[in-house]
Amino acid sequence: MPTFASMDIIPESVARYAGQFTSPENGLLQKINYETHAQVLMPRMLSGHLQGRLLAMISHMIKPRAILEIGTYTGYSALCLAEGLAPGGRLVTIDKNAELEERVRNYFRQSAYERVIDYRIGHALDILPQLQGPFDLVFIDADKENYCAYYDFAMKLVNLNGFIIADNVLWSGKVLSDKPDKTTRAVQAFNLKVKEDVRTEQVLLPVRDGLMLIRRIA
Repeated sequence: MPTFASMDIIPESVARYAGQFTSPENGLLQKINYETHAQVLMPRMLSGHLQGRLLAMISHMIKPRAILEIGTYTGYSALCLAEGLAPGGRLVTIDKNAELEERVRNYFRQSAYERVIDYRIGHALDILPQLQGPFDLVFIDADKENYCAYYDFAMKLVNLNGFIIADNVLWSGKVLSDKPDKTTRAVQAFNLKVKEDVRTEQVLLPVRDGLMLIRRIA
């Protein structure tokens, strides 16, 4: 088996080329990108330029009135998703890392979306049962061990014909391993769960670390 050291599956040169032909980040997103890499632990968790523009594009296409994000990190993906909100829409984003809260709230204050973002600190499995749907779009990007549980909640909260996007579903290519570790097994189990769910149709996009785009059809 090959070794897996990087989240980026495609060659770096191809990724750079793709970035060159992708609309640029705005100034605030550039700032979040830079400061996250310079000042925050595990900056690879940031969605980044290419994936962020893809999330924004999907949101613009759907024009959701309500978005749920499970896993805020430093707020980059939330701001990308918020770009496509319909007038009067809202975005609920959940993260358990209280140490990043003030940083993230400050980024949201600098954006055009502060009033439509409901940022909640706490364990998602405690907060999700309190939420009132429906949501048109759900983005799952939190701890992989609970992906299946997050998916179950997402399916309860998302509209019929609504969309769920799950990040890191290739897990740096480790999903191909014949000796997976605990986290990899969780990602593999999630992918299989979605594949076998007759209520959905899905496509696994090999973008960065893998995005699973899911539509609830029943």
